[in-house]
Amino acid sequence: MSEDFGSDFITITDDDGQDFELEVLDSMDYKGETYVAFLPANMDENDPDYGMIILRSVIDDNGDELFESVDDDDELNDIYEHFMVLLFDDEEEEPEK
Repeated sequence: MSEDFGSDFITITDDDGQDFELEVLDSMDYKGETYVAFLPANMDENDPDYGMIILRSVIDDNGDELFESVDDDDELNDIYEHFMVLLFDDEEEEPEK
């Protein structure tokens, strides 16, 4: 497996048939499930809908990776908190000079 430098992007299609390009931030395994955090690639950061998107990764019967929404608010909040630590905890631990 080669290591790519830079961002990874995927295109997903929602239930209404609209395509969205998402930037992959990171993924993690949590409580036996795999979750992936994304940012919208084609949205202005000042847009009120802009923000981290968390989807559950599932493998279908053909071995293809699919992404599904996390509908349980408690589960989503729990996963969000873990992603925030995973993505931003290193920034807070830099030694002071």
